[in-house]
Amino acid sequence: MADQMQWANALSTRPSLEAAVSDVVQRTVSSLTAPPDLGLLFISSAFTSEYSRLLPLLNEQLSVPVLLGCSGGGVIGTTWGGTTQELEAEPALSLTLAHLPGVNIKPFHIDPDELPDLDSAPDAWINLIGVPPSPAPQFILLSGSFSSGVNDLLQGLDFAYPGSVTVGGQASGGGLGGRIALFYNDQLYREGTIGVALSGNIVLETIVAQGCRPIGRPCQVTKGDRNIILELNEEVPLRVLRDLIGNLSEEDRMLAQHSLFVGLAMDEFKQELHPGDFLIRSILGVEPSAGAIAIADYIRPGQRLQFHLRDAHASAEDLEFLLQRYQKERSSAVAPVGALMFSCVGRGEGLYGKPDFDSQLFNRYLKNIPLAGFFCGGEIGPVGGSTMIHNYTSVFGICRSVNS
Repeated sequence: MADQMQWANALSTRPSLEAAVSDVVQRTVSSLTAPPDLGLLFISSAFTSEYSRLLPLLNEQLSVPVLLGCSGGGVIGTTWGGTTQELEAEPALSLTLAHLPGVNIKPFHIDPDELPDLDSAPDAWINLIGVPPSPAPQFILLSGSFSSGVNDLLQGLDFAYPGSVTVGGQASGGGLGGRIALFYNDQLYREGTIGVALSGNIVLETIVAQGCRPIGRPCQVTKGDRNIILELNEEVPLRVLRDLIGNLSEEDRMLAQHSLFVGLAMDEFKQELHPGDFLIRSILGVEPSAGAIAIADYIRPGQRLQFHLRDAHASAEDLEFLLQRYQKERSSAVAPVGALMFSCVGRGEGLYGKPDFDSQLFNRYLKNIPLAGFFCGGEIGPVGGSTMIHNYTSVFGICRSVNS
């Protein structure tokens, strides 16, 4: 199997960092029959005071050419018994090792002040990353929780690397203002973005579950300014919204008081819009006198949108719909060998009322695939051909080789 792609993951809940490191290294290394080329590491914020000790401990026991990782409000991985767990607010360490034959692996660390201007030519972004645009690389990104420039970086990668796929997440700490960590080979960073470009014999397929269901019908923005909707279907936006809410069930009207969102249609030419066709954004506020609605993104006249509601049931239905669609549309006979999960700290047990919901649903459709990840401050994944930062979302990156 040395010439085939291999992934292995181990999750440790040992409260001692030394014991946790030994645990995950032993289990992942013993699961591979060839040397690892890439390591991905996620550590619980319960270890905040020990972040600086992690890489020295790992380097004593593990030799891997490229190692990336970060801290998370929770950690996702595979236990001794072979089940996937999402561990929130308790000590946990997840290590993934991958043997990637025929794959070019290029890691990078970027400070916000290194980013080219958005009107720069593609070559400026290509020089920054150090990878040619062909064959199209697949990107895994981990960024500081409040790193400026992440949106610019995503736009630049989309521009310079058409056809590439990017997934990842923003590191999170324990609670508001908690310290975060980015691990890059033998370096510990507190800000910026780290990542890896993977090109060659590798495919990264994505599922981006934003956890909302549409209500009413799509509307068209007929007048807007930056992030403020001034007219919907040539009517006052607040009046449109009030009429919509008035026609909802009592349960949905209650939900709309605290879980109402806007979905921006990502494909201007698609006639029938379905779950997964929208970029979900928060409603920031309303201006009652003008009837305007402010949202957490820029809008433009002519853009279509639809109001959405979010709850546990909607999140579950959304993810299941996308998993079923992935299973139906996946045409390659080459089976996935590993997957990454980047989930919002606002999901998990706090949303569903029970642990491990998203990962168990994923495993129901994609069985026996090592799944690893963390709970993020913001999730990175593509919607409608553009890479975005999301909230309240679970992004899955599913890896397989091009050739069996």
